[in-house]
Amino acid sequence: MAAVGIRSGDVHVPCTVLIKDKTVPTGKYWTRSEKHQWALGLFCGTAMLYASRTIMPMCVVTVAEEMKWDKTESGTVLSAFFWGYTMTQFLGGYLSDRIGGDIVLPIAACLWSMITFWTPQLAYLSTDKHTALYMVVLSRVFLGICQGAVMPAITSTICQYIEQNERSAYVGLIISGQYLGTLLTGSIGSILMDRYGWGMPFYVIGMCGILWMLCMRYFLVARHRQRYINLGPNGSPVVSMGAKDSQSVPWITLFTKSAFWSLLIGHFCENNAFYILLSWLPTFFHENFPDAKGWVFNVVPWVVTIPSSIGSGWLADHLIKKGYSVTFVRKLMETIALCGTSFFLVLLTYCSSYGASLACMAVAVACCGFHNSGILVNPQDIAPRHAGSVFGIMNMAGAIPGFVGVYIAGHILEATKSWSAVFNQTAGVCMFGWVVYIIFGTGKQIVS
Repeated sequence: MAAVGIRSGDVHVPCTVLIKDKTVPTGKYWTRSEKHQWALGLFCGTAMLYASRTIMPMCVVTVAEEMKWDKTESGTVLSAFFWGYTMTQFLGGYLSDRIGGDIVLPIAACLWSMITFWTPQLAYLSTDKHTALYMVVLSRVFLGICQGAVMPAITSTICQYIEQNERSAYVGLIISGQYLGTLLTGSIGSILMDRYGWGMPFYVIGMCGILWMLCMRYFLVARHRQRYINLGPNGSPVVSMGAKDSQSVPWITLFTKSAFWSLLIGHFCENNAFYILLSWLPTFFHENFPDAKGWVFNVVPWVVTIPSSIGSGWLADHLIKKGYSVTFVRKLMETIALCGTSFFLVLLTYCSSYGASLACMAVAVACCGFHNSGILVNPQDIAPRHAGSVFGIMNMAGAIPGFVGVYIAGHILEATKSWSAVFNQTAGVCMFGWVVYIIFGTGKQIVS
């Protein structure tokens, strides 16, 4: 006989059942095999998430030439995604904390995949340049709305079913999927665009997103809900009758804590660098090294970032298990992320050769991978019972540079024609975020 943690509504309720199969959970946390299955599923999910998100940055030069867009209009299209992305961060986290991230994820995936698939058709609905621009901008906004709920849902799920001393590595592994997705778009997407036109990557990745959603829904989510949500005393599925956890998020307490604000500011500053690189990297190499192969500079930075994301997660958990404080580990990871990104962006402004520029860009992006084991996992430290909601607010702040920073970068380029101006101001923002987080950040729980 063993005690099994089940979920009734939002509350974990212990019950006693006879267990013969070791794959049946013996507590509120996932078993080893479940961790592996969900890690694979969520890794592929973040890959699909970023593959669909980064098609437009990869295609924007070609689309802009066909649609006669200038830099400011291209910046508007690229940044429009984040207008929508900001709207659903808190809602996604709140719903995930209340009803489960495993419900929110498939719904969001279905919607974003369909929008991705239909984007090229929306662009060709009108022959008028401005109408076509508005349609593309609108599709990017709705894509952001659907994708905004995903990361808070993943955070909420991990916080509920993964132990604290394993979360950094687990989050690092899952988030590294975003670099694989960007890599797939930059490599396979570039080949598809060169051979079949810029619309083909949207069709292929949109269909892949639908397939991933169906696999998650019928192979992982259904089994998960049967075991953790509707597990009866005899081990058979029943309708849950437990009480809901009525405890609300203590927002007033959170907003009076300097550690919470340092979280928002640090995430804002890191995302400012990441989104500018994500959106403008292809354009930078197209303009400065027109003979360079697109599949090379669209691939190399994201290849080196995958091991940095996974490795930083392993390093963070290893240090915590060795006895270092969570606060020290989070600040160390964030120092590498923010200071490293800032240093190599400044160094990039002095590079004149293609090889040196590619190397500096790759290392700058790779440093961003350490953010996944620093601030990105910090909401689970400071507010474990409300990690999804806190992450939603944090990621909402982090999405603002997606439309403000990306748009301003395009405006600066249009006005000054200077990439150095863009990279230097981005580096300065990173250093500001680092100073704030180093002074006020913490890895201790600040609300119950």
